Amino acid sequence: MRVPLSWLREYVDLPATETGRDVQAKLISAGLEVETVEQLGHDLKGPLVVGQVLTIEELEGFKKPIRFCTVDVGQANGSGEPQEIVCGARNFAVGDKVVVVLPGAVLPGNFAIAARKTYGKTSHGMICSGDELGMGDDGSHGIIVLPQETEVGKDAIELLELVDEVLDIAVTANRGDCLSIRGVARETAIAYGLPLRDPALLDVPGPNAFGYPVQVSDPVGCDRFTARTVTGLSPEARSPLWLQRRLQKVGMRPISLAVDVTNYVMMEVGQPLHAYDRTLVQGTIGVRRAAEGEKLVTLDGVERTLHPEDLVITDERGPIGLAGVMGGANTEIADHAESEGTTDVVIEAAHFDAVSIARTARRHKLSSEASKRFERGVDPQASSAAAQRTVDLLMLLAGGTAEAGVTEVIAPSAPHTIAVAADHPDKVAGVVYGRETVVRRLQEIGCDVYGQDELIVTVPSWRPDLGEGNDLAEEVIRLEGYENLPSTLPKPPSGRGLTHRQRLHRRVGRALAGAGYVEAPNYPFVGEQVFDQLGLDADDPARRVVRLTNPLNDEEPALRTSLLPGLLAALRRNDGRGSHDLALFETGLVFLPREEQGVAGQLPVDRRPTAEEIAAIDAVLPEQPRHVAAVLAGAREQAGWWGKGRPADWADAVEAARTVAAETGAELIVRKGQYGPWHPGRCAELAVVTDGTERVVGHAGELHPRVLKALGLPARTSAMELDLDVLEQAGDDTPRAPGISTFPVATQDVALVVDAYVPHADVEAALREGAGELLEAIRLFDVYENAEQLGDGRKSLAYALRFRAGDRTLTVDEASAARDAAVALAGERTGAVLRG
Repeated sequence: MRVPLSWLREYVDLPATETGRDVQAKLISAGLEVETVEQLGHDLKGPLVVGQVLTIEELEGFKKPIRFCTVDVGQANGSGEPQEIVCGARNFAVGDKVVVVLPGAVLPGNFAIAARKTYGKTSHGMICSGDELGMGDDGSHGIIVLPQETEVGKDAIELLELVDEVLDIAVTANRGDCLSIRGVARETAIAYGLPLRDPALLDVPGPNAFGYPVQVSDPVGCDRFTARTVTGLSPEARSPLWLQRRLQKVGMRPISLAVDVTNYVMMEVGQPLHAYDRTLVQGTIGVRRAAEGEKLVTLDGVERTLHPEDLVITDERGPIGLAGVMGGANTEIADHAESEGTTDVVIEAAHFDAVSIARTARRHKLSSEASKRFERGVDPQASSAAAQRTVDLLMLLAGGTAEAGVTEVIAPSAPHTIAVAADHPDKVAGVVYGRETVVRRLQEIGCDVYGQDELIVTVPSWRPDLGEGNDLAEEVIRLEGYENLPSTLPKPPSGRGLTHRQRLHRRVGRALAGAGYVEAPNYPFVGEQVFDQLGLDADDPARRVVRLTNPLNDEEPALRTSLLPGLLAALRRNDGRGSHDLALFETGLVFLPREEQGVAGQLPVDRRPTAEEIAAIDAVLPEQPRHVAAVLAGAREQAGWWGKGRPADWADAVEAARTVAAETGAELIVRKGQYGPWHPGRCAELAVVTDGTERVVGHAGELHPRVLKALGLPARTSAMELDLDVLEQAGDDTPRAPGISTFPVATQDVALVVDAYVPHADVEAALREGAGELLEAIRLFDVYENAEQLGDGRKSLAYALRFRAGDRTLTVDEASAARDAAVALAGERTGAVLRG
């Protein structure tokens, strides 16, 4: 909410010396979040005056239309002679009053004005547009054309109210009252201890039987509807400068007089209004829920299919407006520039249900200034005053006549009262305020308070967010100043710290960071088209997703089942920005829907939920295992004077998986695999043994070229992903000291010839088991393929076996026997034979 200080001063007599910064400090202390104070016109320097165009000469021979004008600026230029100015705008004519900036002036942005030769003429100043003066667009997209009655030579800085301060307030969802000058003025008056001139305190005629007919069929959705009629408006009447400037300062664009007046009153009082062209409304105005399949073209020109829960305004033809959100095009107020402008209007000032309006606005993705206010809470008692204020302004500015008829449809309701102990704010804050302070503060915000030790508080109509005693306590505390609350550091119990799972996740992150990976957290949302891009089968379990009812982005309406989409998008984004050597990782939750879908129940708020209630909620939530993933592209080792360097490849992805497994204490089984996005010849399947059962926990390797093309990734991009929770179950990360033996090691090398399709992991497992307890380590150091020497479809795997005993020096015979046993078992299981 943008609040001009000049407008605020109309309702609160602030000291003349108070600046916007001073008001900002006061409002922040009272609990309002004033983000900035914009200094309008602080870098503007005159002379800036009103001029009248005397002549216009069209200059020929240029790429764009150029006009050479003479403008009467009175005595503002010191001579009284016409000012010669070159201008490219086309929206003014001879006789028009315009804004002229003379040489020596400085416009916003430190733009100094001087006489200069251009297009073969000397221009002594500029004819200004709204954008050049920092006013924003007034809808003309050109030069400011002033009313004819404006005096020539008058100071335009004062006329256009170009110097002001505007407070930009981030209004929280519960403080809809502060989405108006009235609400902010009330808070300002309380902060300064000054009286408030409430703009909603007007003399309003009572309802009668002569008003425009209105029928409300849904009193729950609309509990108050006020209708007033003004006739005889001048179709040529335009919004005065002061009204246009106030709308521009609060961030709204002037449109036409009737629309500008309703917007002005909405910003002033906080009550959204709508004006209908009376000649276009047919019959009784109604309020009801939409029928299935009904359509409405809203003021933005979009045809919308209505939902049965949408609240609509109707006449005898059907919907003419989306209640509380946007009006319909079929009753739109005609602009004053049109040949036949609107002369008779029906003014609507209604109060709609906040939840209904919020759902409609989100359903149609149509957020308006009106819906923002209704969904945060509007003062229902202000509707008649807002309608009266609109009527008064239309009569004043457009010469209209208010009809005697006043329509008010009101659903019976009682004021909201709260019983609260007088010392309740003291207990909440830990500060003794006393009954007098509590009563005074509650009365300042508009409450009626009765009682002594037990207070009966009637909440004002403009504060629907005050629902219970704690809300009242918060009001007292914020007005007394949050900064006055005592600051006490909590004392945590000893012996508490990170859980085992948290420590493991941190260790995994540190290990990957130490290996050269950069952590890149991503949003947990995906679009289902990414599964096609990753090449997943149609029946792949990863395609079963949890869909969001109200997604932040329509293109990503589901929760992720893998970390790879987000990481690969981050890699693509960074590669596109010039960072080609990348190694990224992420640890995070994935979301797997349960076989049987359930609906979570409502938990109580007046007590702690029981263990059974929490378990019932957990039972319907999706499974959320934690995964870890890494992606690589470009160079893994940079080239330099030390060597050639090397590119990242599938083996680096496998090594990243080994690094993670080592931190969990799990023994990772690596073997050839084939899955989804990975290249079938360069994919490793990763498994662990847990509870005696082997479980696949992930894959690693180089991504398939089709996936790289679909996702726009660099060539030879590699990736790995593991289920970190299963690794934790399978591993034992208890620190173990390394075994140090004083006896020498015996090394034996073996080269085994096997079929090309036999995995190295199977051969190594057989060698390890056959060698027995004397085997200390085994390492594959060579893979050789040669059809002439080994035969077609055969390969040679060379291993280095290290044998050692903890209590003696091994003999050659013992080491050889262990080697022979290992080779024998490998031959039995995999068909391996010694080479050569």
